[in-house]
Amino acid sequence: METLLEKTNKRDQKIVKALEPKMAELLGRIAGSRSDVVTMYFAGHGEQLEVPKSAVLLFFSILEKMGSNSSFAILFSGNDEEISTQQAAEILGVSRPFLVQLLEKGEIPFHKVGTHRRVKMEDLIKYEKKLKKTRKESLDYLAEQAQKFKMGY
Repeated sequence: METLLEKTNKRDQKIVKALEPKMAELLGRIAGSRSDVVTMYFAGHGEQLEVPKSAVLLFFSILEKMGSNSSFAILFSGNDEEISTQQAAEILGVSRPFLVQLLEKGEIPFHKVGTHRRVKMEDLIKYEKKLKKTRKESLDYLAEQAQKFKMGY
């Protein structure tokens, strides 16, 4: 697994901050588009590329992190790559003991190599997607209930 970890310098942060109003408008149009492809033009280079919409949305997420001077990490991994419990915990943003509890409860598949637990990246991503979906459904339900009972949301 290869990781790219970057801390934004002040110059890049200033450039991204200046772009924020245009980025917000453009991101809204791209996200709302029905097309799965975005054409990117590179002024001064005379080139254009057809890029997957998901890659462009990722690009905007990176710019957002750079503008807020946040550190960010991008993991490059094959789906069947195995990672340690510490790496899995860091990806999910939880403690290693909490992750081990999830593994032992069967929430995330794993296997042992000697005494060490290993988690497939693919299984970790599936768990994270399931968790995000459950959270979104719960929040949608709470918002619906708040509107139903006129709680000002």
